Order: sequence, then C-alpha cells, then structure tokens
Amino acid sequence: MAKTVMFHELGGPEVMRLEDVEVGDPGPGELRIRVEAIGLNRAEVLFRTGNYIEPVKAFPARLGTEAAGVVEAVGEGVTAFLPGQPVSTVPGFSQNEYGIYAERAIVPAASVLPRPEGLGAIEGAAVWMPYLTAYGALVEVGGMRPGDTVVLNAASSSVGLAAIHVADRIGATPIALTRTAAKKEALLKEGAAEVIVTGSDDVAGRVLAATGGRGAEFVFDAVAGPGVTDLARLVAPGGTLLVYGALSGEPTPYPGIDLGMPALNMRTYTMLETARDPERLRRAAAFVTSGLRSGAFRPVIDRTFPLSEMADAHRHLESNTQIGKIVVTVPR
Repeated sequence: MAKTVMFHELGGPEVMRLEDVEVGDPGPGELRIRVEAIGLNRAEVLFRTGNYIEPVKAFPARLGTEAAGVVEAVGEGVTAFLPGQPVSTVPGFSQNEYGIYAERAIVPAASVLPRPEGLGAIEGAAVWMPYLTAYGALVEVGGMRPGDTVVLNAASSSVGLAAIHVADRIGATPIALTRTAAKKEALLKEGAAEVIVTGSDDVAGRVLAATGGRGAEFVFDAVAGPGVTDLARLVAPGGTLLVYGALSGEPTPYPGIDLGMPALNMRTYTMLETARDPERLRRAAAFVTSGLRSGAFRPVIDRTFPLSEMADAHRHLESNTQIGKIVVTVPR
C-alpha cells in the first residue's frame, strides 16, 4: 500500500484526499518508482476542476505527471532502467491512466528519463516539463536561432523562466512581459534582456525599440484569449506566435488581415509533441542535460510542501504569486 492523492469529484483543492492505495507490480513497458518529489503543473489544476483538454473518465481519479524518484521494479520488456536507478518522469501520459501524486507509482517507461548525476530529487521533479516545453516549442518547432528575439508572457512561471534560459543559451534575446513591477528584478536576475510591465509600459513601443523596429521573431504565449490580437502586433514579418497555454480561459481569436500586419504564423504547441516523440525527446533530453551540466540551466524552485499538504500546495499554485516551480516532497 502507498499513500496516494485521489479525488472523488471535481472541485477545488479540498477534493483531494490522501488514501492508502494498492500499487501492484509494473506491467509490460512499465516501471514502479518510489517517489521522492513531485513537480506541480497547471494541467493538474485543470484536470481536478474539469477544465483540462482531457476530461476525467472515472472516479476516484489520480493526479500528477512529473516526479523524481528511484526505480523499484521494472516490467517485462524494459531494458533501459534498473532497480535503484534515480529517474524523473516527464508528462507524456494521461492522468486517466497513471498518476504520480503518491509515495509509490506505476509509470510508463517511455515517459521516464535517467536523472542527471548531481541533480537532487527536488530539482529532478522541477526540470523536465519547463525545459521540454520551452525547448520543444522554440527550438524544435520554431527553429529559434542566435540573434532572434522572443517575447514571453507568464514569464515568472517555470516554463517562462526556462524559456529565458533556453533563449540565452541559444544566443537569442528574451524579453519578459509581467503584469506588475513586483517580479521585474527576479526576471532580470534570471536572464531576461528586458522586462516590460504590461500595466504601465508601452509594450509595442518597447519591443520595437529593442528590435530595431522589426518586432520579435517569436512571441511565446501562455495566456491565449483575446490578448493574442495585441501580441500579434509584436511579431516580426514572417515571425511566429506560439500559443502553449490558455490561462485566460477565454476563446482565442485568430488575428486577421484587418490588423494590417505582415505575414504572421500562429501555432499552438503542447509539450506532448516532444514528450511522446522518442526522437524529439532524445534530442530534448540531450539539450537540457547539457545545459544543466554547464550551469546554463537550473530549475527555479519557488517553494516546497510535504505530501500531506498537497491541498495547500495547489492553493499556492492557483494564487499566481510564485516565481518558478512548486514542488511537493514525499517522506521516506
């Protein structure tokens, strides 16, 4: 038996319960891991509240896709991992099929990566989703190159910070958008070339000034909704507006030719495009591991909570006050 977070109905953080659940043995292509730390993601809040792209199919339901731990057992056909090996899971599976908010969990081996040497469990639970999202969208899909500029909102999120780090490593220029000045210094410290406060600054004017009047080759949008129309005005001719999140919760229009803009590429991106493609995942893992080894990349941890306080951890996640990743630790 293992302490496992379950929920029996849709709702707020209070619907989550810590229950004793039988874990069992891994099946073909699966691993059983002893979970040491859990990285929280917006997808879990959306799944719990019934607002995710994939609805809950049955109750009681599980939660969680990103964790760090140690392999306890391997299923038939799994040859890349051994018991005792430190690993991290990547969010490449459905929460209707697997969930890692637990002391022990079964996970598909295809969604597991070896934990780089020297990377602790807390950091190992916080690194992959942000960097796979940023790298997958900007480099694999977008083809970001040295000299490009990327404008990004939700910049203090774990993905936003990873995007800043990735742009810096590529030789691109990251410009961070933030709603208030409270997070400006933290964003500059993380490597943003400029921080624009959307509530008081002339966003378009600042971006055009920073890019010699051409606009940004990439806009990396976590919010979507009506705001994409304003973001589209920041894109350079032939540039790309990449929408990877929907924090606004509102319908997203496609900016039309009535804006009088040059050619605009607009594309949605989901991290599953990288996590479920073995070759993309292999390249992404190599890129991120290299960045970790050099010190160019590092997971930014906002705060940790024990497993018994998962509801409080979710409340903090929904407060939008954090800078970086919220991690839940699992006692041994």
